[in-house]
Amino acid sequence: MKLKYKSIILIALLTATGLSSCDTEFLDVTPPTEIQADEVWKDGALAEGFVTGIYAGLQQGGFSEQMLASLTDEAVFTHTGRNINTVNEGSLSPSNLGWVDDTYGWGPMYTRIRAANLAIANLQTSTFTDETLKARLKGEAYFLRAYYYQQLARYYGAVPLIKKVYALNEDYSVPRNTWDECIQAIVSDCDSAALLLDGKTLVKGRASKIAAQALKSRVLLYAASDLHDIPTAKAKSAVIAAYPNPEFLGYISGDRKARWTAAQAAAKAVVDAGAGNAYKLNLTAPVSAAAGKLNYISIAMAGASADKTLDPSAASEILFGRYFTPSLGEGARQTGLNNGPNGYHNWAGNTPIGTLVDDYELMDGTAFKWTNPAHAAAPYNNRDPRFYATVMYDGAGWKPRPSDAKDPANQIQTGAYDLLDDKGALINRKGLDTRSSSIEDWNGSRTGYYMRKFIDPNPALYDNTDRQNIPWPFIRITESVFNYIEASIELGQDAEALAWLNKIRFRAGMPALKVSGAALKDAYRHERRIEMAYEEQRYHDARRWMIAKETLGRPLEYINVLGKFKPGKSMKEPYHYDTDVYTYTYTPIVEKSHENRTWADKMYFRPFSRDEINRNAKLVQNPGYDK
Repeated sequence: MKLKYKSIILIALLTATGLSSCDTEFLDVTPPTEIQADEVWKDGALAEGFVTGIYAGLQQGGFSEQMLASLTDEAVFTHTGRNINTVNEGSLSPSNLGWVDDTYGWGPMYTRIRAANLAIANLQTSTFTDETLKARLKGEAYFLRAYYYQQLARYYGAVPLIKKVYALNEDYSVPRNTWDECIQAIVSDCDSAALLLDGKTLVKGRASKIAAQALKSRVLLYAASDLHDIPTAKAKSAVIAAYPNPEFLGYISGDRKARWTAAQAAAKAVVDAGAGNAYKLNLTAPVSAAAGKLNYISIAMAGASADKTLDPSAASEILFGRYFTPSLGEGARQTGLNNGPNGYHNWAGNTPIGTLVDDYELMDGTAFKWTNPAHAAAPYNNRDPRFYATVMYDGAGWKPRPSDAKDPANQIQTGAYDLLDDKGALINRKGLDTRSSSIEDWNGSRTGYYMRKFIDPNPALYDNTDRQNIPWPFIRITESVFNYIEASIELGQDAEALAWLNKIRFRAGMPALKVSGAALKDAYRHERRIEMAYEEQRYHDARRWMIAKETLGRPLEYINVLGKFKPGKSMKEPYHYDTDVYTYTYTPIVEKSHENRTWADKMYFRPFSRDEINRNAKLVQNPGYDK
C-alpha cells in the first residue's frame, strides 16, 4: 500500500483561508507558507483549510481529458497512445494498468483517506471553540473517507480498511478486509457524516447530509447487485468461480432480499429528503419534445451557463458536485476543447459511438432499428429529446464557427457531400468536422458523432480558448431515484418502480411505459443508460449487472454519412445540410483497427499493481491477474 507520511504542511492555503504572514517577520524559523501540525487544530480556519484540502482528491470530477465514458459503450477516445486501449482490449495486468485516473487511483485515494483519518482523529481533540464548525468538519471528513473508499470498492472490490494514522516506523503491510466489512465501514461513515452535517449550512461543492445519504444509497445498491452476490457471480463467470477468496469480491452467503430492502430504504430516504431538489419529477404527463430537450440541457448545465434559454433552477438536481470558477481548475474547464468538433479547432476526445446513438428511442417510445427503411433513411429524426442534448450529429446546429471556417449555417459536418466547384465541376467534399477537414485534418471524430452533453451552448463562448464553469455531478437526485426504482423492481414492487420511472421519462418528453416483470427491468436499465450517459454510471452498471461482455465488449460502431445531389439539384460552397438538395445515406460501420474491444471477465475488477503487491505482501490479487 502506498502511503505518504510527511509533516502536515499547508502550502498556499493561507491565502485561501484569509491568513497571511507578516513580511517583516523575517527572523521566523518556520517558513511563512508552512504551519506546524499541532497548530492546525487550535484554529478553526486552519482546520477548515485542512479539510478543504481533502476535497482535492475529487480532482476534476469526470471532466478529465480521458473520460470514463470511453471505457464503455458510450464513447471511444479518439487519440492513440493514451493507455485506454490497454483496458478496452483486455490486456490489463498488474504490470500494465492502462489508463488510471486520479479520481480512483490506488495511491491518490489512500493519500486522501489518510488525510481524512488525520482530520477525524485531530478534530476529536482540537482546541478551537467553535463546536458547530468542529462538527461540520468532522462530518465532511467522514463523508470524504466514505467517498474515497467507495471509489476503491467499486473498482477493486474489498480493500484494506485503514482508519488510524500510521506512524513512520510502523509495518504498513495490511490485508484486505472482506467485502461485507468494507460496505459496513462505508455505510457507517455515511451515517456519521449525515448525523454531523444535519442542519449545517454549507456552500455548494461541500458535503451535506443529503449527499451522505445519497452516497449510502449508491453503496448499498452496488452491494446488492449481481457482481457482489457471489453465488450469482460464480454462475455467470468462470473466472470468479475459480477465485479462492470470493469474500473480497462480494457476499458469499446471506439474505439477498434483505440487501435489496436496505438499498431501497436508503434510496427512499434520499428521494423523500430531496423532494425540493428534484427538478420537474412531479409531472403526470410528458412535456413537449422541445421542453424535454431544454430540461435535459438545463440539468447538465446546472445553472452555470450564461445561455438565457436554459433554466438555472435545474442546478437543484446536483446533490454533490465539483464546481469551477475562473480561478479554480483551469484544465477541468476545458470540456468543450477536449471534446468539441475539430472544425471548431477542438480535440474530439471522447466521441459517442453508434451503439449509444442507436439506443435512443423514437418519440413514440419504440426502438430505433437500422433494419427499418424509414429509420435508416432519417436516423436523427423524431428521437428521444435527450439524444439532441447529448450528441452532435451530421446536420445538427451548433455554435458560430471560428472566422477561418465558411459555414454560416453553423451545422455539424461529419459526412462527405457533393458540391460544385467554381468552374461547375462536381467534387466530393469532406465535412468540416471530419478527419479530412479543411480546417484541421487531425483531432476529428472517428465515429461521425461528437459529445454535446456538458459542453456549454452559450454562443459567446469559443471552446478552443474560452473556459466554461459547468459543474461535474458526482451525485444527482435522479441517480437516487433510479436506485429506488431498481431496488423496487428487485423486490417485486413493479407498480411503484414504474411510477417513478415514468416521472423521469415525462421530464424528458417521453411517453409512459406500460411494462412489468423482466420487460420492466430491461426498460429500467435502458432508461438509466440514456438518462445518465457520460455521468460515470455505465462502466459500473454494466459490471455490477454482469452484462459487460454483451455491452462494454462490443466492437465499435461508427457512422458513414454521404450526401449526393438529387436529380436536377446542386450546391456550391458554403455547404449546408439540405434534404431538398441532397439524398443522405447513413451506413453503420463496425471498426476494429483503432480499438479492438475485447471483454475478459478479469476486468470486472481492476488489478492491484505489481509494485503494490511487492510493497504489501498481505495484499491478495484480484481474480484473473495471477499470470
